[in-house]
Amino acid sequence: MNFPGATDPVLIADGGLATELEARGHDLSDALWSARLLAEAPEEIEAAHLAFFRAGAVIATTATYQASFEGFAAHGIERDAAAGLLRRGVEVARRARAEVSGDGRQRWVAASVGPYGAFLADGSEYRGRYGLSVDELRRWHRPRLEALAEAGADLLALETVPDVDEARALVSLLEGTGTSAWLTYNVEGGHTRAGQPMSEAFAVAAGVPEIVAVGVNCCCPDDVPAAVATARRVTGKPVIAYPNSGEGWDPARKDWTGPDRYSAERARQWVAEGARVVGGCCRVSPAGITELTRVVQGTV
Repeated sequence: MNFPGATDPVLIADGGLATELEARGHDLSDALWSARLLAEAPEEIEAAHLAFFRAGAVIATTATYQASFEGFAAHGIERDAAAGLLRRGVEVARRARAEVSGDGRQRWVAASVGPYGAFLADGSEYRGRYGLSVDELRRWHRPRLEALAEAGADLLALETVPDVDEARALVSLLEGTGTSAWLTYNVEGGHTRAGQPMSEAFAVAAGVPEIVAVGVNCCCPDDVPAAVATARRVTGKPVIAYPNSGEGWDPARKDWTGPDRYSAERARQWVAEGARVVGGCCRVSPAGITELTRVVQGTV
């Protein structure tokens, strides 16, 4: 996948897939989150992707963030069936893309690879430091990463990574494979969620050709500008930013708290700092992406 260069138009990514699925009436409170619907209602996931495409997004991120062989096994889904569900995540996004392909715009499907903390379903992706070594994280991620790499997506989205150790595990699995991916961290106040400096975190991807873009996601919009500037300076790669609404996640209540800080107008600063792909994460709806598209298209 060729991400845009400094003189190319900024790409618009999608928003919160789970947010749209909840708006469509689905309860996603169990440990599989939106991945549960890959088995129960894949047509609803396709409809959610389609809503973001129609809102102006040109990148769809699949409903596989919280999908893993271990997570599916805990729900009684055997390994072959689990592999099929991972593939289905890519297939439904590709079907949604096909539905809007008549307008001639180029669009991409990114297969979401969430962090180990997403499998734990206890908010660990906002903390990191799971107590696992890099090698242990490599062994855990390898099967799902390989399954998604073979599923036909345009690239992998290594996203919401809270910890440099986990980034090292993921990036090392891709090195030399020729599989394209972006790497985005979950950050707060100039550091990863595990407390490492952003410069150290982004350096993991520098010089790795398989990582075609770096950046941040599911963080507060307040933290985006500094992260974008650091990612650009450290890696020289295209930078992607898709924060959440700025509300806080309460893992005990499984609910969002606090004010909404997401504004499409703020994306002007992300682009000014060097972001070449912008979008939204949790709590950012298709309406938010429509407004983001309007604002960003007016800046390029």
